[in-house]
Amino acid sequence: MRQFPPRRIVCLTEETVETLYLLGEQDRIVGVSGYAVRPPQVRREKPRVSAFISADIPKIMALEPDLVLAFSDLQAAIVADLVRAGVAIHVFNQRDIAGILAMIRTLGALIGAAERADQLAAGYERRLATIAATPRPDAKPKVYFEEWDDPLISGIGWVSELIEIAGGEDALPNLRFQQAAKDRIIAPDAVRATAPDVILASWCGKKVVPDRIRQRPGWSDIPAVANDRIVEIKSPLILQPGPAALTDGLDAIVKALWPAPPSS
Repeated sequence: MRQFPPRRIVCLTEETVETLYLLGEQDRIVGVSGYAVRPPQVRREKPRVSAFISADIPKIMALEPDLVLAFSDLQAAIVADLVRAGVAIHVFNQRDIAGILAMIRTLGALIGAAERADQLAAGYERRLATIAATPRPDAKPKVYFEEWDDPLISGIGWVSELIEIAGGEDALPNLRFQQAAKDRIIAPDAVRATAPDVILASWCGKKVVPDRIRQRPGWSDIPAVANDRIVEIKSPLILQPGPAALTDGLDAIVKALWPAPPSS
């Protein structure tokens, strides 16, 4: 018999893991994505049952979950196998800040912790508003965010929004509405034409190599390259559409755009 609220949850996405920990509901988690690293103890406490687009279905079934949490069409094949096995599934599909906040509230409702989840989301809303209202110099730095290097893929919706909240201007704002990575592939000359002041890079789990960015043909005259303003933001902080992006991810963007002056 399925339990409500569910007592045994498998999280195939990192952001749902972090949200459950923040709600104090981590004891419900019986299995996690192999990419889950927040909070740090999750790697010690919870068995890993999946990558992003693949999963160990027998291992998941052995955990006897009441609910499995998944994300987007990219996990459709995993979801299909679990549905056929009779497992209850909820698939999130948040691609912007409003979606992240809705995910938190929905997850809270699913586990019978709606009030706490609403308080958590409301706290993030206040934080975002405070940072957005912080006085900045008049000139907004133009920012190119690179999610992948070969081919070049620009940042998804929530990243573009966070750049603006941090006081920057997205160099390629129209691409924020493209959910699929393949629809955010851009030519190197298109980036060069925008002349970004700052390049933020997060190569989806792969270490960013600034020299490879600097050495691209014609990129030496881009202001961000000429002024050595190429900054890596670690993938777990910014490429997961959950609490990490609204906290440490946003803070990393603010620091990159508005570095503290050197102490005298």
